[in-house]
Amino acid sequence: MQLSTAAVAKVSNQPSVRPATTVASSSALSTEAPVWFITGCSTGFGLELVKQAIAKGFRTVVTARNPYALQELEMHDNVLVLRLDVTHPFCVAAAVATAERRFGRIDVLVNNAGIGYFAAIEEGEPEAVRDMFDVNVFGMCAMVQAVLPGMRRRRHGCVVNFSSLGGLRAFPALGYYNATKFAVEGLSEALWQEVEPLGIQVMVVEPSGFRTDWAGRSAHESEQQIDDYEATAGAVRRQLRAQSGKQPGDPVRAAQAILAAVQSGQPPHHLLLGADAFEGALTKLDALRQDIVAVEAVARGADFPAPQHVAAPTAKPARTAAPALSV
Repeated sequence: MQLSTAAVAKVSNQPSVRPATTVASSSALSTEAPVWFITGCSTGFGLELVKQAIAKGFRTVVTARNPYALQELEMHDNVLVLRLDVTHPFCVAAAVATAERRFGRIDVLVNNAGIGYFAAIEEGEPEAVRDMFDVNVFGMCAMVQAVLPGMRRRRHGCVVNFSSLGGLRAFPALGYYNATKFAVEGLSEALWQEVEPLGIQVMVVEPSGFRTDWAGRSAHESEQQIDDYEATAGAVRRQLRAQSGKQPGDPVRAAQAILAAVQSGQPPHHLLLGADAFEGALTKLDALRQDIVAVEAVARGADFPAPQHVAAPTAKPARTAAPALSV
């Protein structure tokens, strides 16, 4: 998500407590280096994660739709470069099987592959929207489904799903992109409730504006642009394009933060990256709390009335004759 936001308010909430897991970090389970499988490695976060994973000596599966530019990475013994289009189930299954044959397992799956699309809701083109959902949502799901059986057998693993600040709050011109990232958030939240009891961890990465190619080559725009949305969706489109390459976020620092969180053995469910992400998330929480509190009476009043419990009458004790008194 490459849109800067300014926080206007903060909320103070008690931090959520993550259920404790019984699984130690990968280093405690094996003397071998962990195996990281990363999607979308051509540019941006994916490529930077690959560089840092290799530098740390991790066994790294590097994937991209067009992997030829990455072939030189295979000079490292612990690197496997594969062609992967996450929208093709056969390709997903083949890549996971090849990685498991080569390294014996997958310890960390990073679902980084994703694309953007700029359009007001009325301007959206069904084919372009479906293509984005295929990559950002269904491709992610396909990868998770392919990797989980091995992780379940070992009762160990970590799934890292890339969302965005745009998975927590929406913006004009980004409604369809927001929808894909809101889906990532919901799927990931359900997933960690399902797999954490099995020793598998899940972390959602939520960046704001970073100097990647997200607003450049990786994002498309609707051909139709309606004049009535020029001041809203149109303004956001222009801002996103103008900011491309100038965003405050540093992909190197972001990759370092992701690797550190996973290697800590207790990654957070939500890893916000960038000051705009942090402030923007708090602003959304503040607005959401305000909206919810405003309709409290309506919300509570929509339930069936609580049954009225009428206390059973208390039986009067039998009257007894007073004892005779001798004076």
